[in-house]
Amino acid sequence: MKLKNKTNSIFIDGKWHSVDEQDTETVYNPATLEPITEVAYGGKAETEAAIQAASSAFKTWRDMTGRERSRILYKAHELMLEDADRLGEILTTEQGKPLKEAIGEVKGAAGFLLWYAEEASRAYGEWIPSSVKSKRLLVIPQPVGVVGAITPWNFPASMITRKIAPALAAGCAIVLKPAPETPLSAIEIVKILEQAGMPNGVVNLVTGDAEAIGNTMLESKDVRLMTFTGSTDVGKHLMRESADHVKKLSLELGGHAPIVVFDDADIDKAVSLALVSKFRNNGQTCICANRVYVHESVQDAFQEKLTEKVAELKIGDGTEEGVKLGPLINEQALQKVEKHLDNAVKNGAEVICGGDKWNGGLDGYFYQPTVLSNVTDDMLVMNEETFGPIMPVQVFNDEDAVIDKANDTDYGLAAYIFTETTSRAVRVSEKLDYGIVGVNDVTPAVAEAPFGGIKQSGVGKEGGHHGMDEFLEMKYVSMGIDN
Repeated sequence: MKLKNKTNSIFIDGKWHSVDEQDTETVYNPATLEPITEVAYGGKAETEAAIQAASSAFKTWRDMTGRERSRILYKAHELMLEDADRLGEILTTEQGKPLKEAIGEVKGAAGFLLWYAEEASRAYGEWIPSSVKSKRLLVIPQPVGVVGAITPWNFPASMITRKIAPALAAGCAIVLKPAPETPLSAIEIVKILEQAGMPNGVVNLVTGDAEAIGNTMLESKDVRLMTFTGSTDVGKHLMRESADHVKKLSLELGGHAPIVVFDDADIDKAVSLALVSKFRNNGQTCICANRVYVHESVQDAFQEKLTEKVAELKIGDGTEEGVKLGPLINEQALQKVEKHLDNAVKNGAEVICGGDKWNGGLDGYFYQPTVLSNVTDDMLVMNEETFGPIMPVQVFNDEDAVIDKANDTDYGLAAYIFTETTSRAVRVSEKLDYGIVGVNDVTPAVAEAPFGGIKQSGVGKEGGHHGMDEFLEMKYVSMGIDN
């Protein structure tokens, strides 16, 4: 990919703002640590301007028919698919994941545009039969207003469209703040919406000072909803600070997903799925496996096959053919992985494979895919979200006991069970305290289904018709009539 010295990254009211020499932020390739480009370092003033533009544009956008809005989303979907290879290369360069994964993410991001293009005409209201003859009762769905969207670096394309596509379909206007590590995918998505015919001011983009941008959104009474994907700590901050204006919230927060491998599981399938869950995006996904519980009767077979497969995973620059694990996003992420590994080993865990930084001639933040055995419940890897390529494996022998262990966390985003018994699949799924349960499936996120956690993993849903509901208010109209 050809590198640029400067990239315009602030888009307000249909105009791209040039980068100020004094206020820039460098975007680095996490595989090589080479600078890619510099983007604008915006703050309070830019965010206020974006909110003002969105507030003005909202008045027109909300009054368009769902079909009119859907045509723009359909066009954006087509443009994204046509450019998927180039967009995937940009994503890999700024985020690090293997190119095949990146292109797949771009196509998945386009899928949210398609789904909500279809849903834009399906915001149904209600006609409620009245108990009083002289009344007629209506419920009318209306867009909530201006939305502040804050997106993460681990899925810099799909996390954007998963938020803004339903908001746009509902008739809302957007102020978007992408992660500082990965602004380039956001820039390209906004350009696609611009090319698709999005009216000026409906979608605005501000990069830069995360605290200043976020606080300005929170302080503005014109921002009626905050949608955020990221850590639980930041989510709690948003909840507290949203109270002054009683903003609506849609929060997808941290996870600590368990995988439970039962004695009747297909072991080859279980190993393959566990690999995908743990090491996709190098373990940097909110729904990836953080704890693996394996029934004692299949422990040896599972661990042996798992170790063989992990040893085959190729590490390197995501643009290189056959690479399965790219770099971690930054030095802090690498340090957290090392901290979790050191804590586990210090407290008696055994490193079955991996367990160290990887040096393959690149300067990036690489770590070997690692499997641990003999892990105990008091270790950090069994209690905190690692967000890296460490898979701790623990043995169990009782169904009820392992369900209790799986549920023993403040998180409740995703959980997975591997079993070939239908009754067990239903029984255990119902008992797991998680917003998402995968049965012999570790990639449950699709545009047509609700995605979101319970407990401290968030509030609200993204995906499906439920995702658009988050951006709608229900207005009740009571009409008195002459009989």
